[in-house]
This record gives sequence, C-alpha cells and structure tokens, in this order.
Amino acid sequence: MRRSLAVLALLVFAHHAPAAEPKPLEFKLTFDKAAFDKPFTGRVYVTIRPTPASPPAGLNWFKPEPGLARDVKDWKPGEPLVLDAKAIAYPAPLADLKPGKYHVSAVMDRDLGGIDFLASPGNVYAKPLPVELDPKSSGTIELKLDQVVKPREFKETDAVKLVDIESKLLTQFHRTPMRVRAGVVLPPSFGKEPNRKYAVVYEVTGFGGNHFGAVGAAARKAWAVGDAEMIWVVLDANCRLGHHVFADSANNGPVGTALVEELVPHIEKAYRGSGVRFTTGHSSGGWSSLWLQVAYPDTFSGCWSTAPDPVDFRDFQLIDIYAKGANAFTDAAGSPRPLARRDGKPALFFQPFSDMEEYMNRGGQLGSFEAVFSPRGPDGKPQRLWNRKTGAIDAAVAKAWESYDIRLVLERNWETLGPKLAGKIHVYMGEDDTFYLDGATRLLKASLATLKSDAVVELFPKRHHGNLVDAALRKRMNEEMAAALHAREKTGP
Repeated sequence: MRRSLAVLALLVFAHHAPAAEPKPLEFKLTFDKAAFDKPFTGRVYVTIRPTPASPPAGLNWFKPEPGLARDVKDWKPGEPLVLDAKAIAYPAPLADLKPGKYHVSAVMDRDLGGIDFLASPGNVYAKPLPVELDPKSSGTIELKLDQVVKPREFKETDAVKLVDIESKLLTQFHRTPMRVRAGVVLPPSFGKEPNRKYAVVYEVTGFGGNHFGAVGAAARKAWAVGDAEMIWVVLDANCRLGHHVFADSANNGPVGTALVEELVPHIEKAYRGSGVRFTTGHSSGGWSSLWLQVAYPDTFSGCWSTAPDPVDFRDFQLIDIYAKGANAFTDAAGSPRPLARRDGKPALFFQPFSDMEEYMNRGGQLGSFEAVFSPRGPDGKPQRLWNRKTGAIDAAVAKAWESYDIRLVLERNWETLGPKLAGKIHVYMGEDDTFYLDGATRLLKASLATLKSDAVVELFPKRHHGNLVDAALRKRMNEEMAAALHAREKTGP
C-alpha cells in the first residue's frame, strides 16, 4: 500500500512538474586544429540558407540571406564561441528569423586575398547542417569548422591557357607575395602559323568575374573578331577589397601599372602579340576598359566599354557627390535613394545595401569603389565617402575622388589626351540601366561632344544592365575592332 501511494505521488508530481523553458536560438562554434592550427583574429560568420552550399558563398544582392557575424581576437582551436542575438545580424535581428527549415554553416574569414568574404580560398568553414530553426526555442546549435576552401583549378586546353605570375610591383606595395592572372584564348591558327603575330583583346569582367571567363570566351569563339583572328585575354581584377578595376590606388596598389608593365608584356612575349591592343568589358569591367584606354592612351588602340560603372561622379548612381550637403541614403526630397531597379521600379536601396556591406566587412561593390577612389585613412583602410549611419557625403573624400572621375580626367587633360584618343573610345549603355548607370554616361556623352571628340557614346532604348550585350551588339563591336585593327595595320599601333 505504501509503495502504491509512493508511486502515485511520483506520477502526480511528474504530471504537474513544469516543462523546461525553451531556450532562444544560439550557435556554438569550434574550429578544428587540423583546419587552422593557431589562434584566429578576424570576423566569423554563421550563414542561414534555404538550400545547402559547401562552402557558402556571397549574398544575394536582391534578397540577402540571413546571417550573423562576430569579430574575435585570439580564438583558439577547440574553444567554444557563441553567436546569438547579440551578434551582428543582417538583414534583420536574429529574433526576426522566420521559423522553418534551413541549412546552417559557419565561416572563418582568413582574408587571404580572395574577393568573397565567405568562399575565398583558405577560409575555414563548417559543413552545412540541415535543421529546423525557431529563434525563440531552438536552443544551441553546434557547428564545427573543419573544412578549408580550396582554390578553383584552371584546366588548360590547346585553346585556353593560364597565365599566373608574381607581380614585383604589387609584392613590393603589399609587402607580401602578390600574383596577377589571366586566361588566354588562342585562335585555331596559332599552332599552325608559328611566325604569325596577333592583335590582343583584353577583357575585364564585371564584379565577381575573373580569368575563368576565358573558358566561356573560348566556347563562343571570342578569337573570331569580325573578319580577323585575335588573341582574347580575360583578366582577373578581383582583390580582397572587391574589384580593383586596374586603376592604381592608395589601397589596392599599382594594379594598372602592373598590368601594363608586367602582365601585358609577359602575355605578348609568350603568345606573339603584335602590339595592337584593345580593351573591353561590362559593368565594372566596362569602367576598367575605359579607364585603361584613358590612363594609357599610347598602350591601347581602342576600347569598347559596355554599361560602365559611373563615368561621371556628378551622377554616381543618382548621387552628385560634389553637391553641397549630398547624402547617399536620401535624395533632395528626403526619400530613400534607390540603387537598382527592375521593370522601372526601385528594387534595391542604398542604405540597406550599405548596411549589408558593413555586415560583410569586405569585398562589397560599394566598398570596392572606396578602395579604388579614396585615400588610405590613418587606420590603414579606405576613407569613407559616406557616413554609414547618416549617409552624409564627406566633401573632402569626394574631392579626392576627382582623380578617378573619367569625365573630369578627360576635360582637364583634353589638350594632351584628345589627339591620342582619336577613334579609340566606344561606350555603349542601356537607357534603362538596372543600376542607374545611364545618367553618368549621358553626362559623359555631353562632355565629349563639347570637347568635339569623335568618341562613340550610345544609349540603347529598352535595354538594361543584363540584356544590353546581345548577339547584334557583340557582332557590331567585333566588326568595329576588326576595322580598327586594319586601320592600325596601315599606320602602326
């Protein structure tokens, strides 16, 4: 009887005992000594994605995936590190995460030179873990960082070659070994005519692209340029701070000089360049190709720039950075400033995009502009054009940007540059550019007309950033390059 009463009492107590309180979501990280065998100082991320990715990479600009970040100092192998609601979060606080199924990972950004803050070679990460998450009740999720991002392998063929050399100029600037790279596409006649020399087209890809684009260039037979065969070179403009656009700068170093004095001579000696060189590129590559032509007018024989990044800073994606009281986040009416549009309607805004890059810490598109155009600050980082909290433009930094304002460079140096650039400038832009780049191109067109330049600057109706370069425009540019080549063959490079 006593035993029965005791059992009954236990059952009653168990029935009425309060359940354990649910614990808010947090992530407990450790990293394996085999992946990185010393204390780590830098930024650590937790990625929360709807689908698995190994390693996780970048962020979707138009719909950024949620994530957390924390800056650490001397984090040791095997030592637990917690990221919770107190961590840096984007695009919203962890508490706002929608409950559901996710794939979570963690990344240690070693910042070894790659552009991607998550997937750069050498970064350490955790294998994606499928899990149900509720920020109010999921408790502790453990992640072990034991994987290392491996460099992508460039597979050479008879037609596609890798050039990868150390740059003495960049090594001296950064005080660590630095390399410059390109993918070279050879025409079919190259191996059959050992004494033949070729004009060379240097293509700079847009933001995030690199020399691996040579594979695609070979597939589309890029060497067939109008009625001519040319060597087609796809350059790598990536760096740890973004896209260096081959403009010498206080932060990225002498990248343009390294191209012209080191990489180009190496390529043209190895692959029989004739000395006739053209530049081309789209978006950031479009800006690069135009900059190279303007900065090195005797080196290049013509440029074909499509949808270039802002070529006149009086319209830097709708911002006149020189205007008194200019603000990146809001327009003159105080409305949020758009950064991109789709179907004529704003799809991205400057402030949240700026906030996203603060979370990323490095390698963003906007920060990439500062890395090229801004002086280096006392902290060793590029000086900021806009205040990250208020959006206010720093007039002193804007003044420094004048050195890279292509319209201003042309106007201020036209007496010297004009004769050297005759027949060489071709800029093509969609009238409805996705990133509002058409405004700056219109200003450049007007300026060049005032200078009585023969530059071709054309805006195409109903075209945007993604559909500007179609088969017809590519054919037109190829024919223009071939015509320029034939003209140079008569007069010399």
